[in-house]
Amino acid sequence: MPKGLIPVTILTGFLGSGKTTLLNHILEADHGERIAVIENEFGETGIDNELLVQDREEQIVEMNNGCICCTVRGDLVRILGELAAKRKAGTLSFDRVVIETTGLADPAPVAQTFFVDEDISMNYLLDAIVTLVDAVHAPQQLQEHHEAQEQVGFADRIVLTKTDLVPMADILTLKARLMRMNPRAVITEARFGQIDLQDVLDLRGFNLSAILEIEPDFLTDVDHEHDDDVTSFVFRESQPLDLDRMEEFLGAIVKVYGPKLMRYKGILNIAGDSRRIVFQGVHMLMGADHGAPWREGELRESRMVFIGRDMPKDVLLQGLQQSVAKGDKVQA
Repeated sequence: MPKGLIPVTILTGFLGSGKTTLLNHILEADHGERIAVIENEFGETGIDNELLVQDREEQIVEMNNGCICCTVRGDLVRILGELAAKRKAGTLSFDRVVIETTGLADPAPVAQTFFVDEDISMNYLLDAIVTLVDAVHAPQQLQEHHEAQEQVGFADRIVLTKTDLVPMADILTLKARLMRMNPRAVITEARFGQIDLQDVLDLRGFNLSAILEIEPDFLTDVDHEHDDDVTSFVFRESQPLDLDRMEEFLGAIVKVYGPKLMRYKGILNIAGDSRRIVFQGVHMLMGADHGAPWREGELRESRMVFIGRDMPKDVLLQGLQQSVAKGDKVQA
């Protein structure tokens, strides 16, 4: 790597592929480096920043004003510039940058930033585009979503997730499909976000010549399309929720509308629990786990983000509202 340049990893992958889980593994690993994280979310509110570990000295910058590949390129350039300036001035110390894109982002315009902006290219080196592929839902996602195909096509390294939920024959079929789509990307696997850091960092894998062979207009063409029927909405509730009632309701919902619910995740204030609950789901798969304790004086508000197609928003909001805890369960 040219002396003084800061390595950057673009972490991409379709909704629910496990980017935040992998990013947490990177942040928690004993690698002795400080990492600046830039993350972007689709929708009106941010959740991922709260899902990331908060007990380290990493610099986490969140951009939640839309798709990173269209409305926030200026923000990305600005944030990278500010980080480099603070590092040069000695007010902020970090060794590398990881950019986590929204699951609906085409990674190509993000990578463009490191070649078309002179100030950025003088301070940063794009190390690699690492694409996570959800082994459970990838066959359907690759069939239906242009963004999922772009993410695979531009990958320098493909990381398969959730392989423990899929028969080996299906994994081999998926790998063959991915190799046909992108024969130059090495394919590896992550189990519950655990992976050898050598498989995702310091790859020196971004090869502009190879990208230009795939898309000759890479450095000049910044137009792209989104599926217009992909929408998002947020559920907020300050009263404690009954976890059993909520899981029962969502369990019934996903049986009918699961294919339309591309991604749903949130931080929940559960009655009788002093710790926040991290709730996540993709289509028919969902689960909950304990997060950090609620701090004294902190607003204990539940927030869930839903991303999908033709979602029954009113039904979901009404059912979740009816999950508010009543009676003895309200006491923490």
